[in-house]
Parts: sequence; C-alpha cells; structure tokens
Amino acid sequence: MQALIIHGSRNPEGQTARAAEACADGLRGQDVKVEKVFLPELGIERCRQCEANGWGICRSEGRCIIDDDFEALCQQIRQADAVVWANPVYFSDLSESLRAFLDRLRRICRHEAGKEGIDGTLAIGICVAGGGGGGAPAAAMKLEEIVSRCGFDMADMIPVRRQNLEHKVEVLKLTGAWLAGYSARV
Repeated sequence: MQALIIHGSRNPEGQTARAAEACADGLRGQDVKVEKVFLPELGIERCRQCEANGWGICRSEGRCIIDDDFEALCQQIRQADAVVWANPVYFSDLSESLRAFLDRLRRICRHEAGKEGIDGTLAIGICVAGGGGGGAPAAAMKLEEIVSRCGFDMADMIPVRRQNLEHKVEVLKLTGAWLAGYSARV
C-alpha cells in the first residue's frame, strides 16, 4: 500500500505536521509507504475560470490548462492507495494553498477522465486549529464536502485543536494503522 499526505501548511514542524506525522507513523507501522507533499512549496495557481461561463477544458476534458505543479500532484494522488489531507485551520476554513488545489481538483473531477484513478481512493482528513481551536469542526465539514465531491472514499475526518493535540496524536496513530487495514479489506 502507498499513502500520500498532502499538507496545506507551510510549517513542516507545526501542529498540523505533527498530527499528520502521527497518522503517517500508524501507516508506516503497517508497512505502508508514505510520501509527503507540502502544497505551499509547489507552484499551484488558483483557478482562472477560463471561459466566460466560468469553466474551461476542466469540464469538457477533465484536465486543467494551467501549466504548473497541479497535474504532477494529481498523478501522485492517482498512484496512491490512500490520501491524507492535512489542513491547518485559519478562520474556520481551509488553508489558502489547500483551497487553491482543491478548487481545481473538484473542477477536473466533474469529468470522468479527471476522476479516473481518484474516484474511490481512500482518504482521511485532519483539520488542526490553533488559537481557540473552535474552527476545526467547520473546516473539517468543508474539507469532507469537497473531497467527497471529487470522488474520494472518506474513511475518516478528524478535527483537532491545539488544546487536545496530545490526545489526538495517539488517535491519529491508531487511525493510520486502521486505514492500512481498512484498505486491505476494500
């Protein structure tokens, strides 16, 4: 099994990275190969809404016309058996880098060619809120809605706040191990 962790955070040592790493530890404990991608390090533009109707070849061909790192990341997703979406919560929402990527992904996934290799892929979402931590559930709902619309099989969604991060680290290790076993049964 191969898992891909997609980080919407710039900080590879922050709270979101720590939560995602706990999930990765659980996956690795089950002999799963884990790759990590930090979206802010990639060159991914926001959607241009190419035509007057707000669409483009994303709708007619299932691909995006923008020549950046988007397509390469889509190929990594298509090669993975499971994807872990790790989102740092700002303003009870998705991070800007994750939003930019998902806005384009959900557009190509409207077409069968874009959805190929993505549809049915197991996924887990982790939304980590700092500050008061109250925005994690709202962000988790948004992440699940978008990722499910793309066709992923959302196996779990885990809201985390900085106040319960120590507890959730243990939960996320167990969740990673569970995902590996769940994938084997599917």
